Amino acid sequence: MFPIRTNNRKAISAVLTTIIILVASIVLGTGVVVYSTSLFQTGGQQQSVQVQGVKGWVNSTAQNGVYYAWGAAAVRNSGDKILSVDSIQMRGATIPYTNWYADANTTRVNSGSNFQAQFNITKTDQNGNPIGTAAAGGFITSGLPASCVQSTRGVLPFTTLIIDEDTGGTSLPLCLVQQTGPISLNPGDAAIVYYKVPVGVLKSLDSGTVTSIGIFAGKIGAPQSIRVSNP
Repeated sequence: MFPIRTNNRKAISAVLTTIIILVASIVLGTGVVVYSTSLFQTGGQQQSVQVQGVKGWVNSTAQNGVYYAWGAAAVRNSGDKILSVDSIQMRGATIPYTNWYADANTTRVNSGSNFQAQFNITKTDQNGNPIGTAAAGGFITSGLPASCVQSTRGVLPFTTLIIDEDTGGTSLPLCLVQQTGPISLNPGDAAIVYYKVPVGVLKSLDSGTVTSIGIFAGKIGAPQSIRVSNP
């Protein structure tokens, strides 16, 4: 007879099997929790923009044969992600960046009532640039960075506009610098923008009419209707 051979390999004990299953369950459960938390944090971040005091003006009389038109608005990043204001449109016409004059300095924009200002333009100069409501024709030569002083009367071309919204009140004068691209805003930050409307978009007869202005940061934003006034 052939001898009976026994198998000396030991099977995994029931206790060890239970431990392995338990550890695997904990690891898998931890992974699911971390993944879910990551999704929640990512999904919770939102882009949002607040647009305040949108205005539009057109001169009722021509200057150098042109009926100059301007607009203004205050924009705040009210979301929790960095965004860039990259498009301003009036009546469907896109206003080029070089026609934007913006102040994104937190101290000046939030000073006094600047962000909530009415953004009135009382008149424009011979070059179609807004003079604003400040004393001495709207130009301030002190209390501002040196880069703003270049816009005193008689200096061309205008790369900076200085406007005092409350004529020497509690609001600091705005230093509105000509832009070359989108305006980047961190969460909570704001900017005030004056924009020169391309010639032909608004005419003198448009004063008093309702038109649409859209300010966008990517896909965020929507057109709104405003009544065109004259300075």
